[in-house]
Amino acid sequence: MEANQNAGSGVPLLSVRGIYKSFGLNAVLKGIDLDVMPGEVLALIGGNGAGKSTLMKIIMGIYSHDSGRLAMNGEAVALNRPSDALARGIYMVPQEPLLFPNMNVEENITIGFDRGKAELHKELADTMADIGWNLDLGRKASSLSIAEQQLVEILRGILRHARLLILDEPTSALTFDEVKSLFKVVRDLREKGIGIIYITHRLAEVFDIATHVAIMRDGAITIQGPVAGFTREDLVKGLLPPDAEGGVQARAAVESSVDYGADPVLELESFSGYGFSDVSLKVWPGEILGVAGVVGAGRTEMATTIFGMDKVLGGRVLLNGKDITGKRTRQVIAAGLNYVPEDRHLNGLFKICDVAANTTSASLFGGALGKVLLNRRAEYDITEKYVKNFRTKVTGHDQLTGSLSGGNQQKIVIGRSLATNPGIVILDEPTRGIDAAARGDVYNIIHQLREQGLSILLISSDMEELVELADRVVTMYQGRINAEFQKADINQDNLTSAAFGIVEQEAKGA
Repeated sequence: MEANQNAGSGVPLLSVRGIYKSFGLNAVLKGIDLDVMPGEVLALIGGNGAGKSTLMKIIMGIYSHDSGRLAMNGEAVALNRPSDALARGIYMVPQEPLLFPNMNVEENITIGFDRGKAELHKELADTMADIGWNLDLGRKASSLSIAEQQLVEILRGILRHARLLILDEPTSALTFDEVKSLFKVVRDLREKGIGIIYITHRLAEVFDIATHVAIMRDGAITIQGPVAGFTREDLVKGLLPPDAEGGVQARAAVESSVDYGADPVLELESFSGYGFSDVSLKVWPGEILGVAGVVGAGRTEMATTIFGMDKVLGGRVLLNGKDITGKRTRQVIAAGLNYVPEDRHLNGLFKICDVAANTTSASLFGGALGKVLLNRRAEYDITEKYVKNFRTKVTGHDQLTGSLSGGNQQKIVIGRSLATNPGIVILDEPTRGIDAAARGDVYNIIHQLREQGLSILLISSDMEELVELADRVVTMYQGRINAEFQKADINQDNLTSAAFGIVEQEAKGA
């Protein structure tokens, strides 16, 4: 493999200047300036919704930018489609490798080339020998570990003579030994003059593998420069909004109305599943327990496993003292727990059905709408109750849900969950993708539910949301609870630090 032609020249391999991008009225990128030099590992950090993915899709030619310029090796480039990026030597290794499971390693790497097999085989073998990797090219992709699949993705890029590799959360599913192996690979690539954008939520990795760091927040870069010039605390400050209550200022303690002497509504005991392990927590009657964390922390996986959508690998779930571990979703709903999913479009709505059908669909299980024939009067009453109470803007119960605004769709999803009369509801990113006015309406709904004595497990990546709403907050990091904060200690600084793995206090059982 050839060393990069610009190594040591001082010319950036990639230069991003003044990049703006909006989707409708939503400004996602607000003037991004960024350089990646040959042989440099740039760690790119940012909370959920900071704009990292949008920026990478612009660099990969998937999205177009509204204004600004991109340059490779000092030459302005137009990356209008992914093939343009590939032709310029840019390759992105996705967080979840995309391999053909029934093809072998070599077939997965060389697919799409129009050169002869013998020529490709020799180049691939020479490349692996040059880097020092030992991977059986005849193995089926279905037999590879996640770490090995990532090596295949990286080899795909190298064989396409990539000079800039984008690694998106490459260690999110790796063991400790696999992480060490990946870091060796990254260092090998650096020595070859390949530039790397390394997207991560793990601040410790920044100091382990990166040469430079950039932090994105709300569509802008707040901090960037050589890693040696920053501490972990500096990086956390860059992740926080400037008005984050003075940074470490805790919100004033307000006496909680939650009776912590009562029996918990929900209790997890050493609960484990795919993506999380050994989680223990309790939720009391009328309590809002916040769950903070970043993408890949295991929060949604925990929620869907509680809800009977995924397999339990260990531990117990108790609902009002009754063991519901591993129960089917309809049994969990009947027992008194419901779930509002993170992605309402994928898992929360029947878009081609009307408001009434969406609001009452979960109530069909319990017979509240009739055993055989649909009780139209009951359907109307349930729908009208939640449309009226939530002030949902609809033209009528027969309006198609897909025609509603995002905020009104979210109200329909929440109403459907409450229509089953649960004692506790799990809200997973309840304000994701809705505007400020609708967000306020959802907050009012959550406050109302709490006042009515409903317990809420609130999963949110929005630290401000948790500061405003939660009675307690636990943070999850790499699939485990690593900290718990009582009301007086819930502030953006504490939550952000713990979500990125920096915890000054010992983690407590919630």
